[in-house]
Amino acid sequence: STDYSDEFSIPVLTAGQSFILGYTNEIDNIYKASKENPVIIFDDFTGSFKWVDFPFKVKSSAIKMLTANSDIATLRYIYHVMGNIGYSSDEHKRLWISIYSAIKIPLPPLPVQQEIVRILDNFTELTAELTAELTARKKQYEYYRDLLLTFGDDPTVKWMKIEEFAECLAGATPQTKKKEYWDNGTIPWMSSGEVNLGKIYNTEKKITQLGYDNCSTKMVPINTVVVALAGQGKTRGMVAITKIPLCTNQSLCSIVVSDKQVNSFYLYYYLKTQYQNLRLISSGEGTRGGLTLKMIKNYKIPLPPLKEQERIVAILDRFDALCNDLTSGLPAEIEARKKQYEYYRDKLLTFPARPKDVKEAKEVKT
Repeated sequence: STDYSDEFSIPVLTAGQSFILGYTNEIDNIYKASKENPVIIFDDFTGSFKWVDFPFKVKSSAIKMLTANSDIATLRYIYHVMGNIGYSSDEHKRLWISIYSAIKIPLPPLPVQQEIVRILDNFTELTAELTAELTARKKQYEYYRDLLLTFGDDPTVKWMKIEEFAECLAGATPQTKKKEYWDNGTIPWMSSGEVNLGKIYNTEKKITQLGYDNCSTKMVPINTVVVALAGQGKTRGMVAITKIPLCTNQSLCSIVVSDKQVNSFYLYYYLKTQYQNLRLISSGEGTRGGLTLKMIKNYKIPLPPLKEQERIVAILDRFDALCNDLTSGLPAEIEARKKQYEYYRDKLLTFPARPKDVKEAKEVKT
């Protein structure tokens, strides 16, 4: 059953990125994995895999449960080797029997496998600790953001419609079939799918000057707040802020602040707390519901004095850097540890040539 609920106890797993699809209350056909008897789950269509050491269910025959012949291999060693193989597939076909199970891997003596596992697990445990720290910091950030941006009946706070202190602009898309609008383009053009990045330092696509001149999109300056009017899944209502001049597609509203008493980053952080409200006021609850420019223009924002806005921004900037900065925050540290793990995994799982090969090489040299 796919009648999942967080109140249930048994996770239903996939080997893909989402990992836990939901929780079920079913009691039959549970795979009783544990710390003492772990298993690797393998997606027969994509080649992705996960390490599992707790009871679970799967709902697809495409998920294989892999265990090891303990006489010659440790499962955790195999798990690290599978990461080193790095195999994936875009073809929709069964991989285990046809391809993956036939891949040859090096199997050193068990004590060597165990030592390799010990070293590599030290790296993965450090990454897991940093990831847990990041999760805690994100919750702390959200708590203080909501606290700082809740004003109650503060008499120093004015409530104003966005159109009273900013200009709201819609974007557009040049004709996609005209290569002269896209090929070798240099003008950054933002799509609604990029709004989840938060701070926009670059765009995936760029248009030519001819493409820009032949559609109604408009260039907006640095520190423009961008709201997704529509988009797939959870995109509608998400907020970003530009760190480069760019133009956008028609599914985005660009809010260009014109009043010097309003800090653009304050507006950005406040609107990020309004995600659920923005979705509620939009036309429809499903994925096809959409916000309009009029809705954004009429949306009321609490505006404390400029110095207070700047104080709030300074605090939230520090939290944001810690939680999201890919150059100096926890994500950067996690990425560095992952690269360190991959480096040592590659080194530890690269073995010298087999004795026969070495002998033949000596004979050739002689």
